[in-house]
Amino acid sequence: MISTKGRYAIRIMIDLAEQEQGKFIPLKDVAERQGISKKYLEIIVKDLVKGGLVIGASGKGGGYRLCRRPEEYSIGEILDMTENASMTTVACLADHAAACPRAAACQTLPMWEEYEKLTHDFFYGKKLVDLLSKQG
Repeated sequence: MISTKGRYAIRIMIDLAEQEQGKFIPLKDVAERQGISKKYLEIIVKDLVKGGLVIGASGKGGGYRLCRRPEEYSIGEILDMTENASMTTVACLADHAAACPRAAACQTLPMWEEYEKLTHDFFYGKKLVDLLSKQG
């Protein structure tokens, strides 16, 4: 399940993408437009900065802006950056999961692997620009 943090991160990225490109946008403005607590957005945007998805500047004229053009971001990378828990459907497919002793005989494993690939391809195939209300 995708958390509130992941969903809000996408909303932050959309909001920044819809503003004047190259301009730093105060987080309080994003919070107002999105109807989300500024305190909570500060936590989320910290991960986005750490992950190299946005740039922050403090002081007068400060705020946040995208590092790249909206068409260069996939929704998958935004979710991967902000979701603390793996987005993996089942524990045995997680990146650092111990080898499952039942893997060779597991009749459901191919189904989980197929589902995992579908969701990965969906989120990585969807670009931030696809979600913008004013494209162009």
